[in-house]
Amino acid sequence: MALTSAFTSFNLPVKNVEQSKAFFTGLGFELNPQYPDNETSVAIVIGDNLQVMLIKQAFFNTLTEKESVDTSKYAQMTIALAFESREKVDEIVNAAVSLGGKLHAEPEDHGFMYHWGFVDLDGHLWAINYMNMDAAQD
Repeated sequence: MALTSAFTSFNLPVKNVEQSKAFFTGLGFELNPQYPDNETSVAIVIGDNLQVMLIKQAFFNTLTEKESVDTSKYAQMTIALAFESREKVDEIVNAAVSLGGKLHAEPEDHGFMYHWGFVDLDGHLWAINYMNMDAAQD
């Protein structure tokens, strides 16, 4: 059997936990009540068994001996999420921009896949996708 995780959480450094919390809850994500919500961190549920921990930069720096990526210059990763429709993709990206995020490229329509993205308040890249699996199999 392949190795699989029962639960996935990834940590993102943020400048201001409260502002980031407002941004992601403004998009429609919910807080994970099982994790602390304070000035140092907050857990945002982004899928079944999947969350992102938004951690204040100063505290994040204590978790590793490596230097954090300067997101104004470098991309460390793109967080890709899939949703149920093209309209939902547009809704999420437009909401992100209205909440202070920035567009990341223009929308791309590949027939079976529709992709658009945004940059959050701290420069992290989010790819928002819709996959039409029926069209992908043709």
